[in-house]
Amino acid sequence: MAFDCDLFVIGGGSGGVRAARMAAGHGATVALAEEYRMGGTCVIRGCVPKKLMVFASAFPQAFADARAYGWPVTAGALDWPAFRTRLHAELTRLEGAYRANLERSGVRIHDCRATIEDAHTLRLADGSRVRARHILIATGGRPHVPEAWADLPVMTSNDVFLMESLPGSALVVGGGFIACEMAGILRGLGVKVTQIYRGPTILRGFDDETCRHLQDELVADGLDLRLNTDIASMQPEGGGMRVRLTDGSELVADRVLMATGRRPNTEGLGLEAIGLAPGPGGEVPVDEWSQTAVPSVYAVGDVTDRVNLTPVAIREGHAFADTVFGGRPVRPEHDLVAAAVFTRPELATVGLSEEAARAREAVDIYATRFRPMHSAFAGRPGRAMMKLVVARASRRVLGCHIVADQAGEMIQLAAVALRMGATKEDFDRTVAVHPTMAEELVTMREPVRSE
Repeated sequence: MAFDCDLFVIGGGSGGVRAARMAAGHGATVALAEEYRMGGTCVIRGCVPKKLMVFASAFPQAFADARAYGWPVTAGALDWPAFRTRLHAELTRLEGAYRANLERSGVRIHDCRATIEDAHTLRLADGSRVRARHILIATGGRPHVPEAWADLPVMTSNDVFLMESLPGSALVVGGGFIACEMAGILRGLGVKVTQIYRGPTILRGFDDETCRHLQDELVADGLDLRLNTDIASMQPEGGGMRVRLTDGSELVADRVLMATGRRPNTEGLGLEAIGLAPGPGGEVPVDEWSQTAVPSVYAVGDVTDRVNLTPVAIREGHAFADTVFGGRPVRPEHDLVAAAVFTRPELATVGLSEEAARAREAVDIYATRFRPMHSAFAGRPGRAMMKLVVARASRRVLGCHIVADQAGEMIQLAAVALRMGATKEDFDRTVAVHPTMAEELVTMREPVRSE
C-alpha cells in the first residue's frame, strides 16, 4: 500500500509541532495541517499572551511598592491599544518561529483543515486527499460556554486578547485556572471585576487548604468573589449585560467572560469514520502510548483530556515520535506534573494534595504562613504559604504547594526534588538561601498536623 507520508499530524499546537519535528528528525516524512494559526492555544490564545498580560497587570502594584520604597513614581491608565499592538506583534513573531522550525525540519505544512476519512486517509479543506502510514490527532481544546448562554454576546478566554478596548467592568464566571487568572489580569488592568463560582472554593482539585489561603488573599486584596453562586438569568442591557445571580443579587457588567471549562476539539474530525467513539467529554481515548483503538491513529495533548498543560502535550508528542519512529519506546509520565496558576499571588503545586495523600496513606503535614520581606516593607498585609505533604512511613515528600509571588518559578526545582524521591530529611539537610521566600521550604521542622 502506497503512502504519501509516514506521519500526518492534525493540529499545529505545541504537542503536534513537537511530534512532527521529532518524527522528521528520526527520518520520517511528515505533513501537518493547521486551520488557524501555527502555535495553537498556548502560543496564540493561551499561555503566552496570558503571561504577557499578567506582566502588564502587575505594574500598578509594582508602582505602589516603588512609592513605598521611596521612588516618587506616578502612572496613568494603561494604553491598551499600544500594549495590544505589541502583544500581537510578539504572537506573530512566535508563530513565524514555529512555522520556520517545522519547515527547517522538513515538515510539509497544509494551512487548512484536515479530517479523517479512514485509518490512513485524510481529506483536506482544499479537496485533496493524503494517505499516511500514521495519523496523529493533536487538535487541542476550545472554551466551553453553557448552552443557556451560548447565543448571548459573552466572551471566552479566546476573546480577551482581541478586545479593541478595555471594559469598565466585567463579570468572570468560573473558578478554575482560567477564570482566576483572567479575573486577576482584568483587575490589574483597571477593570472592575466580579468573579462568581458555583462551588465553595476556587480551583477545585488543588490542595484545599492552599486554595482557601489563596482565596482569602484575593478577597483581602479587593476581589469581589462570590462563591456558591451561579447565573440565574442574563440579558443584554445597553452596551453590557444585566445578570441576576442565584443568591438573589443583580449586577450590570460591560462584559461577561465565561470561563466555564474547555472541551476537546473532536467535533467534525471524522472519528466516526474509523469507528472511534469519543469519551464522555468528547476526548479521544488513548492508551499509555497515546495510541487509539485504531492502530494507525494516535492522539496527544488536550484532545485526550489527560493532563491539559502545554508541557505535557509537548512531552506526549516527543514520546510518540520516539516510540513510533525513533525505535525507543517511551511512555509519557503524568504523575508529579508541576503546575502554576498565575494569580497574584501565584499558586504553584506539584505532587499530591493533602486530601489525595491522606486517602492513600498516613501523612504528616508541614506548613507555614508568613509576610514576605518585599511586600511587608511596602506595607502590604498579604501572607505567603508553603506546604509539604509527607508520607509518615517512608518520609517521602508527596506534595509541595506554594502561594506566593513567583511561586511558579520556585515549584520547578521542587518538582525535580520530588521526581527524584526526596524525603523530608533531604529538605531538612538542604541549607537555606537567606533571605528568600523559598528558604521556608527547608526550614519547617515540626508538622502542624498528622493524619
